[in-house]
Amino acid sequence: MKFILGQKIEMTQLWKGDNVIPVTKLVAGPCTVTQIKTEEKDGYKAVQIAFGSRRTNVLSKALLGHFKNLGAFRYVREVRFDKKDELGELKTGDLVSAMTFNVGDKVTLVGVSKGKGFQGVVKRHGFHGQDATHGNKDQLRASGSVGAGGIQHVLKGTRMSGRMGGDRVTLHDVEIVEIDEKNNVIYVKGAVPGARHGLVMLFGEGELKLGLPTSAEATVGEPEEEKVEEKPQEEVETRTTENSEKTEDTEKATEAPIEEESKVEEPVAEVKESTPAEVLVDEEQK
Repeated sequence: MKFILGQKIEMTQLWKGDNVIPVTKLVAGPCTVTQIKTEEKDGYKAVQIAFGSRRTNVLSKALLGHFKNLGAFRYVREVRFDKKDELGELKTGDLVSAMTFNVGDKVTLVGVSKGKGFQGVVKRHGFHGQDATHGNKDQLRASGSVGAGGIQHVLKGTRMSGRMGGDRVTLHDVEIVEIDEKNNVIYVKGAVPGARHGLVMLFGEGELKLGLPTSAEATVGEPEEEKVEEKPQEEVETRTTENSEKTEDTEKATEAPIEEESKVEEPVAEVKESTPAEVLVDEEQK
């Protein structure tokens, strides 16, 4: 038997071809197995699973000891098994995720309906009310007579005004439209009882799959790493050759102006040595 705990998030819609399907988005799991009950110890077969998280300072020491350092959980529920059913290799600490279900599975869904407070018989039981005319006054939404004449008391089960909602509601044959294993999201066809972020329990037929979904990165990562290792080596070689060529060009460029400056300085020195005034003095002496 498959089972999992989750939270109702919101209602939305999904496109399947040209058809729009109204669905409810559920965040299901991952759930942790906290206890396994057997007929020998407890008198019945059951598996206790926990979901959600809370602060450790909110929980009692008894609960923290019961969880056996597996975490601080918010919800704890039991799933009972028949005497014929076998628990298999289940043990405390195992994880149950959304991957245990498949698209198209028909599941049983259990939730708690929205609380609507104190309501009258018109809203609570669907009474149509009394006449608004012909002498009737202030009795449009009243329930009318509730007691019997001879018994002189109100019978049990009489439909009257009172607290409405907050009841445990079970839906059967609910179809799973789509599953997002990476984010642990299950899209269920139709509406689900309860308010947003309310607890929901899902049960289905088939083998229970344990563990978290494997990520696709492990299979794809190896060839990508080989390519990444080869590319930087080629790039480094090309960059080194380019840098060496650039350094040679810069050295040549720096050496060339130095030679030109030395060539330019030589004639300037010769001019300073032989000036026109000294040449005139030599001719007069002669």
